Amino acid sequence: MLKITRLSKQFGDRKALNQLSMSLKPGEIYGLLGPNGAGKTTALNLLCGLLKPDSGEILVQGQPVCKATKLLVGVMPQQNLLYQSLTCAENLAFIARIYGLSKKRTAQQVQACLASVNLSDRAHSVVGDLSGGMQRRLSLAASIIHQPKLVVLDEPSTGLDIEARYEVWELIRSLKQQGVTVLLTTHLLDEVERLCDRIGIIKQGQLLAEGTLETLRGRIPAQEIVIIDTQDEGGAIARAQSHGFTPRRYGSDLAFWVPECLDLPALLNRFSGLPIDSISRHAIGLEHIYLEVTQSKQPSALMIQSDEPWIEGNAALAA
Repeated sequence: MLKITRLSKQFGDRKALNQLSMSLKPGEIYGLLGPNGAGKTTALNLLCGLLKPDSGEILVQGQPVCKATKLLVGVMPQQNLLYQSLTCAENLAFIARIYGLSKKRTAQQVQACLASVNLSDRAHSVVGDLSGGMQRRLSLAASIIHQPKLVVLDEPSTGLDIEARYEVWELIRSLKQQGVTVLLTTHLLDEVERLCDRIGIIKQGQLLAEGTLETLRGRIPAQEIVIIDTQDEGGAIARAQSHGFTPRRYGSDLAFWVPECLDLPALLNRFSGLPIDSISRHAIGLEHIYLEVTQSKQPSALMIQSDEPWIEGNAALAA
């Protein structure tokens, strides 16, 4: 559905994108992660035709980005670009006419899209009177008013309460069920874990890791992660390393990659004699993978192609 090949874009001396290559399969939800300044927004602007690349190529259903491909792509921006003084139906009708829909089709699509985001009863409500969650749902409806094949969602649930977030997640899943391809950017890692079929992590304009969550989990050489609170961190690190545990720091937490699943008595036995205040076991999550990739000092060693084995990356991280 979407193929990006060796895409580069530079602003002055700063490389926003550096030979970025990635592809999205029809009907999948793809999560694009990266720290601020990684190049996510630049990539989206290029995809939407708002910027032109310095080099490389973007193909949407086999076509280069052009006026025709704009009809294939729907965009839900991070900020709600809705007319606050218009009603929900008026907002959608206005956007539909921009895309060239006839009056008859516009009327049909407005009703269908309001129903799809559970806002049929709010068709004649002024947008400024809606809650934040309702406005996000309306923004999603606006992105699909012209029935695109690819929908770009930029931070779709940021700032929403948990109930509104779940509603937006269900709507995103419904797009997948309809065969729509979704490109999702977010800083909410649990959102990606719950929704995305595949995940790409970029930094400094380069794709550093890509694959399913299960594939990415396999790229940390451990069965689980153990977090320890102790007054003798140096002693705990030395003891852990003697048992083959790899130390890591996650914020203020002292953590260890443990190559086998051990119950709590067995773990405590490994640290016997040390002043341990608390010890806890955790499954390898996207947070751990994300930090490992983005904080690596050797990004070139982490470059991978799709779901191929991450041999070099493992070696670099274990060093």
